[in-house]
Amino acid sequence: MTNKVLIADDHVVVREGLKLLIETNENYRTIGEAGHGAEAIQLVNDLEPDIILMDLYMPVMSGMEAIRKLSVTHPKLPIIILTTYNEDQLLAEGFALGAKGYLLKDTSLQSLFHSMDTAMNGETLIGEDMMKRIRDYQGKRQHIKEKVQLSRMEIIILQAVARGTTSKDIAFDMGVSERTIKSRLTAIFNKLGVDSRTEAVAVAIESGLIHLNYNKL
Repeated sequence: MTNKVLIADDHVVVREGLKLLIETNENYRTIGEAGHGAEAIQLVNDLEPDIILMDLYMPVMSGMEAIRKLSVTHPKLPIIILTTYNEDQLLAEGFALGAKGYLLKDTSLQSLFHSMDTAMNGETLIGEDMMKRIRDYQGKRQHIKEKVQLSRMEIIILQAVARGTTSKDIAFDMGVSERTIKSRLTAIFNKLGVDSRTEAVAVAIESGLIHLNYNKL
């Protein structure tokens, strides 16, 4: 029996590349492609795939939000996280929601099919090193939830960053200088113990400090 695969990624090139790779294995065939999380959920209902390869950072609805919803409506559907970012937050949240594997987009063909085979067998592919990273991450995030407080301005800035707004545009919207925004971001990074905008957003969302949406300020 050939297993039906749904690919969810907002980059056409990535989807096409995955389709070509999947065609090399007679045990799998691609039955659908989604460009964002909401479309993935719709295709799950329409096409009934056996497994999903899910990107996380997509427009309209993120892959993580789609996984969260599917964990309720289709709890037995195997989902493998496929992403460019090797982040502990993604590991922890994805596995907590029931993801069966986690692959970077530059993974080998052997690793791809090994993860898919493992997921189809109802098992989760997670190594000892990965488990340690998840435990360490969860401890760090618990500390953030209990100790970190952001000002209203810092929350507004982080929410804008989460939508992909540049520092220059945030400054314009808030009526302050770009230098002020950059200074505030540095303060936010220090509070959260991170080094980048991407990680700051991920930590803030996971810790409940901000909620991701796509509306303008």
